[in-house]
Amino acid sequence: MAKQAAPSLFENDAPRPLAERMRPASLDQVVGQDHLLGPDGVLGRMVAGGRLASHILWGPPGCGKTTIARLLADHTELEFEPLSAVFSGVADLRKIFESARSRRQSGRGTLLFVDEIHRFNRAQQDAFLPVVEDGTIILVGATTENPSFELNGALLSRCQVLVLHRLNDDALNELMQRSEDTEGRKLPLDDAARVALRAMADGDGRFLLNLIEELFAVGSAEEMDSKTLAEAVQRRAPLYDKAQEGHYNLISALHKSLRGSDADAALYWLARMLAGGEDPRFIARRLVRFASEDIGLAEPNALPQSIAAWEAYERLGSPEGELALAQAVLYLATAPKSNAAYMAMKNAMRVAKESGSAMPPKHILNAPTRMMKELGYSDGYVYDHETEAAFSGQNYFPDDMARQSFYRPVERGFEREIKKRLDYWDKLRQAGDGT
Repeated sequence: MAKQAAPSLFENDAPRPLAERMRPASLDQVVGQDHLLGPDGVLGRMVAGGRLASHILWGPPGCGKTTIARLLADHTELEFEPLSAVFSGVADLRKIFESARSRRQSGRGTLLFVDEIHRFNRAQQDAFLPVVEDGTIILVGATTENPSFELNGALLSRCQVLVLHRLNDDALNELMQRSEDTEGRKLPLDDAARVALRAMADGDGRFLLNLIEELFAVGSAEEMDSKTLAEAVQRRAPLYDKAQEGHYNLISALHKSLRGSDADAALYWLARMLAGGEDPRFIARRLVRFASEDIGLAEPNALPQSIAAWEAYERLGSPEGELALAQAVLYLATAPKSNAAYMAMKNAMRVAKESGSAMPPKHILNAPTRMMKELGYSDGYVYDHETEAAFSGQNYFPDDMARQSFYRPVERGFEREIKKRLDYWDKLRQAGDGT
């Protein structure tokens, strides 16, 4: 069994936070993670089979990572060794590894739980490899960051990554009811305020319990409505780290909502980023990129509109300038879409790399010297404006390269007109009528 420190004489009299008093005593009491802990879940099957493999618990704050690790040790009769990567180093790891080796010789296993494991640097993470490989420890790491970015590939290859979900409304409601049973009284909230309280927690069970404890401490005799509740407790700031995965997830959501022409969803993700403290200039840069990548010449005004919104923000600042970004988001979301320019440039870059240093055909080269004229530079060039259609149809690719077709406009927006022109010029080129 996991080792438990003997309680002191006065420990039971010491105040304990509600979240600690309500910590589950068994895995079936953990809420919101049935996909892992249920009979068909990965951890549920491991516990039922009396075995446990090393794994990484990846999930947002307050979803139960630490609690699950402790309970796994209890259910599998492993010695529980907790460690925080914030306060520990290689020396601490060595001591635990030595104890685990000694323990293993007497037939006992060790579950090493490392909270915030992504805080360890690459060298520190490498220290786990031999002891995980030979089974000296069962490693359970907890992280709020994407393991793909933060953990060594070698360590990830030895651990299974298990994704924990933010607690949904049903799970949060279950915690509210359990807290009331623990306290032996109802929260002083009307139905709308109960919903609002769960929304304030934003999927974080620990934060919800802290809010509930705060409400119990207030001791209000009258039911609070949503407005009174907001005045009594502090709302949780949306989970958003400008330097980590949340930053990339939300800008991806904004970009794809724009591409999907969903103006309302795009506005929502814009608002989420701004509320999370994102630099509006970063958003403005992405809008300019989107205008070229996903709209292009289907709506030629998309690019100047995006740049104008960026310039407007630079002149106005926050919060007034944010309206210009919202206007640009609406313009881009409702514009006709085409990635023809993006794909054309991508294909042109590929061919340019493959073709090496192929020379332009001589007839389109200038001949500023007599020697260049003698070598045939500019010989045979046709000035397009002097032709009847203002189109000569000459070859502009290298002589030893077949003609390429990179730009393929779509039948949407302004590109429909461009396609007509290209088709007309291609017809002239094939007929040789340009000259």
